[in-house]
Amino acid sequence: MTDTLTIVAPDDWHLHVRDGAALRAVVPHSARQFRRALIMPNLRPPVTTVEAALAYRARILDAVPEGVAFEPLMTLYMTDTLAPAEVERAREAGFVGVKLYPAGATTNSDAGVTDLRRIYPVLEAMQRIGLPLLVHGEVTDPEVDVFDREARFIETQLVPLRHDFPELKVVLEHVTTREGVQYVADAGPRVAGTLTAHHLLYNRNAIFKGGLRPHYYCLPVLKREVHRRALVEAATSGSDRFFLGTDSAPHAATLKEHASGCAGCYTALTALELYAKAFDAQGRLDRLEAFASFNGPAFHGLPRNTQTVTLRRERWTIPERVPFGGADLKPLDGGEALEWKLESVAA
Repeated sequence: MTDTLTIVAPDDWHLHVRDGAALRAVVPHSARQFRRALIMPNLRPPVTTVEAALAYRARILDAVPEGVAFEPLMTLYMTDTLAPAEVERAREAGFVGVKLYPAGATTNSDAGVTDLRRIYPVLEAMQRIGLPLLVHGEVTDPEVDVFDREARFIETQLVPLRHDFPELKVVLEHVTTREGVQYVADAGPRVAGTLTAHHLLYNRNAIFKGGLRPHYYCLPVLKREVHRRALVEAATSGSDRFFLGTDSAPHAATLKEHASGCAGCYTALTALELYAKAFDAQGRLDRLEAFASFNGPAFHGLPRNTQTVTLRRERWTIPERVPFGGADLKPLDGGEALEWKLESVAA
C-alpha cells in the first residue's frame, strides 16, 4: 500500500474565488495546493472586459500568501453582446478562455447567453485565434428535468455549435453524466472535460442522507450512481481528455443553510486530498498525476509546473467551518475524516 505520493504540482482548471473579504479568505486555500487556477468570471457585475479581468487578477494576487507561487489564469464572461475585438485583446493578454453560461443556469449567470446564434461572431474570432470556449453545459428550459439538463444541452446546443465551429477548442466543464463522458471521449482532440471531486465522490443521495444537506447541493446537481461511476472511470482511465477542475464555489454557511440555499460545494480547502481519495478507492493513485498535473496544461498549451507536492496517507479531520470574510464557510465533508493529507509543496 502506498503511504506517500509525490506528484508534479497540480493546477485547478475551474475555480471560484468571489471578491473582497471573501476572496482574501479563500485564495490561500487554493494557493496552498495548486500552482495555477483558472478563475471564473461570474462576479456581480460579471467580468466582461480585459481591463476588469486584469484588475481582478491583481486583487487575487494581493491575497496570495507571501512566498507562495500561485498564478491566476483569467477568463472573460460571455454575453450576448461581447465583442470579437475584446476576445482578441484577451488572447493577447494571455487569457485562457471565455466562459459560456446559459442565462440563468447557475450562480450569477443572469447576464449569460440567451441564444447561441447571438455569439457566433465571437465564436468565429475565438476559433481563428485559438481561444478556448469554457462551457457550463446545461439547458435552462424549465420543462427539462434538472437531472437531464446536461445531456439535453449536449444534444441540442453543443453538437450543433461544434458542427458550425469544428476547429474551436471547447472544455465541457464539470461533466456530471455518462452522456457527457461519452461526448468528450468521442468528440476529438479539440474537446476536453473537467471533473470535480464532489461529483467523483458522491451521487445525489448525498444531498438527502439523514435529512436535507445543503452543503452537497451544487449546479450541475449530483446525479445517479451510474453517472458517478462513469465519471470515476473517465478520471482514472488515463485518458488525456479529462483533467482536474474543482468548481469550488464558496458561499457563506448562512446562505447555504437557507430556505433557498445557494448552489455550490466548497472543496478548495482539501481539493487534492479529495481527489486522492477518489483515485485511491479505485486502486489508481498512479494516474492522479496525469489527471491533476499534465492533461490540463497540455490541452491549454501551457508548460507543466516544475514544483512538486507530496500527499501522505494520514487520517485527519476536515474543519467544520472556516472564516469567510466576516461569515463562516463550511467545506465539503466538514467534520469528517480524510485518509490523505497534503504534506509539503516544493519550491
